Amino acid sequence: MLGKLSANRETSNSGDQPRRLFHKHWQRWLGRRAPAANSVTLNHRKLFVIPSLAGMGFVLVIALLWLLGTNYENNLVFALTFLLVGLFVVLPVHTFANLSGLKLQLVEAEPTFAGDYGQARIRLHKSGKRFHERVRLAWPPEEGLLVDVTEGRDGREIRLDLPLVQRGRVRAPRILVESRFPLGLFRCWSWVDLDVEFLVYPQPKSAGPLPLGASAGDGERELARTQSGDDFAGLKHYQPGDSLRHVAWKQYAGGRDLYSKEYASGSDARLWLDWDLLAGRDVETRLSNLCAWILDAERAQVPYGLRLPGQTVAPALGSAHKTYLLGLLALFPVQGVRA
Repeated sequence: MLGKLSANRETSNSGDQPRRLFHKHWQRWLGRRAPAANSVTLNHRKLFVIPSLAGMGFVLVIALLWLLGTNYENNLVFALTFLLVGLFVVLPVHTFANLSGLKLQLVEAEPTFAGDYGQARIRLHKSGKRFHERVRLAWPPEEGLLVDVTEGRDGREIRLDLPLVQRGRVRAPRILVESRFPLGLFRCWSWVDLDVEFLVYPQPKSAGPLPLGASAGDGERELARTQSGDDFAGLKHYQPGDSLRHVAWKQYAGGRDLYSKEYASGSDARLWLDWDLLAGRDVETRLSNLCAWILDAERAQVPYGLRLPGQTVAPALGSAHKTYLLGLLALFPVQGVRA
């Protein structure tokens, strides 16, 4: 039994090798013929045309009509056959022209979270007065989009989705651009590399409520200044509404301005999202938990900082702060990090 399994495995591996070799050579040839670029204009070097399945059926119909006209010597059947042959000859030119001159330009590859779809914003421009109709763009095996490019100089912007599984920087594969316009008898296509690279954040996984009041670890502590703490922290200018019990009457009697006393509560007023608070979990789980905390803190509008091994970011708020911290999590190395 084991011998049969090993034999089947060897047979499948030997069958995959020619396919992998062909794919490798195909990608290398495509790289030379259509190199990666943020802006690509389709031309005869990047486009390929072959009859579709419907086109092969059309050829079969022509062949049957030719045989029918020959056997019965029917000129009307011959005329119909020649008409269909002429149509079949000019169709690949029109199908090719429908994609030729189409310009694709990468606008932005938007960051996303692992397990979600990454969106690439792509602008399509038409060349001259020619329209580009029924154009399909996709990252196979995704369905993609079917669009018509008939706008003016500004072109048309689309969003193309790609499922992303792992965090980090993910380079997208080539985009399939194809059209079967006008009659579907020929297929014209190209594989376009717009040099799309996604920044993928860890997938957010809840680790419970925000660690408010948790130990800030090593370093300076910022004590919360209130009027109900235990330790005297200093004086501040009196504000209307401050309790009269905390007014510094002695200083006021000495001829100074009116001040109020402040007290420190002894707890850290800042929110620290600390790597060490998640001890005992694997690296990816910690990153997912920290990611969820960052989103929760931003929604709650609580200034938050991040402590990672070898790196500390001071507490702050705002979209730029959130994006920066999520980027650190996305590019966090796995090897050489303590668990």
